[in-house]
Amino acid sequence: MEHIVGLGLACGWSTSQPRERDGSRDTRYAGRHRQRKGSVEDQFRHLIEAVGEDPDREGLCDTPARAAKAFEFLTQGYKQDPVKIVGDAIFESPMDEMVIVRDIELFSMCEHHLLPFLGRCHVGYLPNGRVIGLSKIARIVDVFARRFQIQENLTTQIAQCLMDLISPYGVGVVIEAKHMCMMMRGVEKQNSEMVTSCLLGTFRQSAQTRSEFLNLVHR
Repeated sequence: MEHIVGLGLACGWSTSQPRERDGSRDTRYAGRHRQRKGSVEDQFRHLIEAVGEDPDREGLCDTPARAAKAFEFLTQGYKQDPVKIVGDAIFESPMDEMVIVRDIELFSMCEHHLLPFLGRCHVGYLPNGRVIGLSKIARIVDVFARRFQIQENLTTQIAQCLMDLISPYGVGVVIEAKHMCMMMRGVEKQNSEMVTSCLLGTFRQSAQTRSEFLNLVHR
């Protein structure tokens, strides 16, 4: 157990947004980052030893470094700011009909077991004078998915972020995903899928808008 706790502490991951750094701190930050990454490798080595394996044998000798690199990628959303990701890809538009992006592939890490969940995200919004670049919606999904998550919170965070960025009349987000923590352990159900939704603004207030969104998502 202490190795698992140590891994989390070594990673230095938190759910808060990263703070801005001035240029004078970049060198110090880079040094700390290298130290932290090395420490994460050490913790993975300890985990391998804890299950009774030899971390120095041929198949495992490079595993701690690979695993540390993989975890850095899988949790890179902690280092990303959605506002900077979107940049200037917000445009004035007279468009007043629903915009939907379906079947955005996503993967994330269950914060309870550190096992993946994978699925699809459907995002829709009703513009209020502004639209957002198409690819930026998928990037917003990735920013929040590449963190330790539960699906319920992930769904809400994506919807609220889009609401904050472009102030549409409403936003709808639906995620359908399979969770390895349910498939590989516990009840071991291979075909169960979790569906979550978050409806904001007119998507929540208007039954007609809500119905249109859900019908288009599941066509």
